[in-house]
Amino acid sequence: MISVENEIKPPSVLPATLALFTSVSTLICCALPAVLVSLGMGAVMAGLIETVPGITWLGANKLIVFAVAGVVLAISGAWQWHARSLPCPADPQKARACNRLRRIGWVLWWISVAAYLIGAFFAFFAVHLLI
Repeated sequence: MISVENEIKPPSVLPATLALFTSVSTLICCALPAVLVSLGMGAVMAGLIETVPGITWLGANKLIVFAVAGVVLAISGAWQWHARSLPCPADPQKARACNRLRRIGWVLWWISVAAYLIGAFFAFFAVHLLI
């Protein structure tokens, strides 16, 4: 026989964490080079490209990077919204952990949204402002 407590699953922060990682890629592809070059650190950027050549691929394919990050961010937001009303365990200690995980998930998701928007600003708007 399966107990009710084993059927209740606590919310996961995995979708929000994946959204954070994909949103950070938008910062790496577009915001980091713009900030480094505008601060006069072009040599640092050149050294970074020498060390991590994949950064140039991210910058060259920024539409793909932003599309994937946007999809992951939307799915993660939908998951967070769905999980907000899922039941937490009746045990007070597990219920506190469940609510804490929900808060952490939302914080990670909002940080991801901020990173995505900053990356989008530098990728698509700041270029036109600087010209």
